[in-house]
Amino acid sequence: MTSMSKMVLTALAALCLSCSFTAANAQATRTWVSGVGDDANPCSRTAPCKTFAGAISKTAAGGEINCLDSGGFGAVTITKSIAIYCDGVVGGVVVAGTNGIVVNVTTTDIVYLRGLDINGTGTGLSGISFVGGGVLHVERCIIRRFNAGTASGIRFAPTSSAELYVYDTTISENGIVAGTVGGGIIIAPAVGGSALATIMNVRSNNNIVGLKTDASNGGTVIASIQLSSFSGNVFAGLHALSLGATSSIMVDMSNINSNANNGLNANGTNSVIRISRSNVIGNSGSFVVSNSGVVSSYNNNHIDGNAPNTAPPTIPER
Repeated sequence: MTSMSKMVLTALAALCLSCSFTAANAQATRTWVSGVGDDANPCSRTAPCKTFAGAISKTAAGGEINCLDSGGFGAVTITKSIAIYCDGVVGGVVVAGTNGIVVNVTTTDIVYLRGLDINGTGTGLSGISFVGGGVLHVERCIIRRFNAGTASGIRFAPTSSAELYVYDTTISENGIVAGTVGGGIIIAPAVGGSALATIMNVRSNNNIVGLKTDASNGGTVIASIQLSSFSGNVFAGLHALSLGATSSIMVDMSNINSNANNGLNANGTNSVIRISRSNVIGNSGSFVVSNSGVVSSYNNNHIDGNAPNTAPPTIPER
């Protein structure tokens, strides 16, 4: 064999080795986890990973992680566009003393979470903690028992413009009674952030507060709620808080019932709650306003059995 032939064969061998290394380390657009998987696997359907954290490093931006079967898949931090889908099985995330899922993405990223059972076991901080920007979709999830630190089922605290969509989800037993910290859904943009939220067919019950929009850091918060329930909460069903920036909640066709304090609480300039075609029943008070906050009714609600049972001002027709 000539020296030239040897050089060609050596080059081809090096190229093949490089190709094999690249293929072995490439990220897939779809990966899989299983209760009997192993994070040493490539996360393929026939060789799934064990945890979301193990799978996410092998999943390309814009890709998705699927659950093959029910299991406990652990906490995960998400820093890129991705979807985690556990349709038809239980995608368990059980944590103690920490967050369940942290989403820290940029304004161009979109994250989907579907079919997850996120359990804080009484010492968890937040079921889903969102910082950064971008878009978060939460669908068909159960989030419960986050009762330490920020103590929130969903804590949405973007540092830039962001959007939150929560559908068909149950959020319960979150928050800390002493000091009324946390709650079911807390939307509180950090300095420089703002939030638009759409909540539909959500049950945020038996928390400290069902849903709170907090514009204290100067970021606008606008939340639209439909076909949802905020019942059995300790502080209020819905709470809009503002120190100047807009903190707005629009409620349509929903139940705000049996909350131990007021059903609706608007505190601060530019805090406003508007209600339409909804039931505000059996709360310790139907609503309370302070510091120029506003609660208004479209005059088509059922407001009864509260103590006191005061109807909010009617929004004038235009």
